[in-house]
Amino acid sequence: MKKLQLLAIMAIFLFISCSDDHDEADHVHEQEVFTTMTITLVPSDGSSNIILQTEDLDGDGPNAPAITVSGKLKASNTYTGSIKWYNKTETPAEDMTPEIVEEKDEHQVFYTVGSGLTMTVSDLSKDSKGNTFGHTFSLKSLSASSGKLTVTLIHEPTKPNDGNVSTVGGATDIAATFDLVIE
Repeated sequence: MKKLQLLAIMAIFLFISCSDDHDEADHVHEQEVFTTMTITLVPSDGSSNIILQTEDLDGDGPNAPAITVSGKLKASNTYTGSIKWYNKTETPAEDMTPEIVEEKDEHQVFYTVGSGLTMTVSDLSKDSKGNTFGHTFSLKSLSASSGKLTVTLIHEPTKPNDGNVSTVGGATDIAATFDLVIE
């Protein structure tokens, strides 16, 4: 009888320890669809806003994204920037921005200034732990130049980090390279 009780207790422990309550598949984050990123640069001198936009309505399809810049930046000026993200495969289009801002601890925007482009970019937004988030930023155009600015939204980067997008891990939600001119 004692052996039967011992076997019953062992069976219960075996059943409990083999439970799949902690299945990692339940915690996998489904990557959202981002078709459009719109960056608005508001100049401190009161001149017209500059809009940077990438739009890729077919996602990984055969068509390249449409990347546009609405104008040239002025030298020696400061711009306050903000970003909006959309999924335009939905009808109506889904504004992804509130979700990204809500999940700012799990996201970071990276700004990579290409060689030849004389500007600096500084983060104006932080996550709940004081780490860089990057949804809003300050861009200072220095002198006349031209070059590329790459903007990348990373999901689950290592935080804190040194700002180098190639070393932070995570997954790219959306990225675009804009050809900018400062005059």
